[in-house]
Amino acid sequence: MLEKNIRHIEEALDPLRSALKNHQLYSELSTIEDVRLFMEGHIYAVWDFMSLLKALQINLTCVTTPWIPCSNTNTARFINEIVLEEETDRDEAGNFRSHFEMYLEAMKEVDAKTYPIEAFIDTVKKSGDIQTSILQSGLPDAVKEFMQFTFDVIADGKPHEIAAAFTFGREELIPDMFLKIIESNGKASLYPKLEYYLRRHIELDGDDHGPLSLKMMMELCGDEKSKWEAVLDISKKALQRRIELWDYISEAIQNQKKNASSLV
Repeated sequence: MLEKNIRHIEEALDPLRSALKNHQLYSELSTIEDVRLFMEGHIYAVWDFMSLLKALQINLTCVTTPWIPCSNTNTARFINEIVLEEETDRDEAGNFRSHFEMYLEAMKEVDAKTYPIEAFIDTVKKSGDIQTSILQSGLPDAVKEFMQFTFDVIADGKPHEIAAAFTFGREELIPDMFLKIIESNGKASLYPKLEYYLRRHIELDGDDHGPLSLKMMMELCGDEKSKWEAVLDISKKALQRRIELWDYISEAIQNQKKNASSLV
C-alpha cells in the first residue's frame, strides 16, 4: 500500500519532472561561461537545501539535551547519514567540507561570482531573520521566491512536508551534463574541484540518498491519506519553483550570449 502511494506521487509529478528534465536551459549549457552563470543562480538552491536537511534533523533526531531516544531510528539514521555526507564530506584534497563549501570552491575555480551569495549569508547571520533578509536583498525575484517557499515549508514545521520538499522537490541537476561540457572543452583537468563535486553528487544521490529518502517518506506518512495529499501539494509547488528558477537562469544565459554576439 505504501509503495502504491509513492507510485501515485511519482506519476502525479511526472509532468513537472518531465518539464524540468526537458527544460531548454540544458540545451543552452554548452560552454564553461554558461556553466559559470548557471552556478551563480543555482548556488542558492544548494544553500537552502542544507536548511531543509537540518530541519529534518531537528524534527527526526534528538539535537537537544537531555538526550531522548528517537521515536523512529530508521529515519534518524537516514538523516544523520545525509548530514554527515552533506555537511562534513571530504573534498578532492581529502579535507572536510560541506557540499555547499565545495560548490563555492568550484565556482571560484571557474571564475563564477561568489560575492552575492556570501554577502547574502552574512546578512542572514547578522539579522537572524531569513525571510526579511530575502525580501530586502537585491536578488532576482525567481531566486527570492525559490528560497521563500523553502523557508515557509520549514517554518510550518511539518516533517512530512519538509521531507516532501527534500525528496521530491529537488530534481536532479543532471551533473553528467556538466562533466560532458568540461570534458568536451578539454578542460576537465583545469577544474578538479568542479569535476570532483559532480562525480560525488552522482555517486551519493543515485546509489544512496534517493532510495533512502523514499523509505523516509513512507515511514513519515504511513497510511494517512491527508499526509500523502500534503506531500503531493508541497512537491508540486517545490518543482514549480525550481522550473521558475530554471526559467530565470535560462533567460540570463540567453542574454549573455546575445550580448557576446553583439560585440563580435
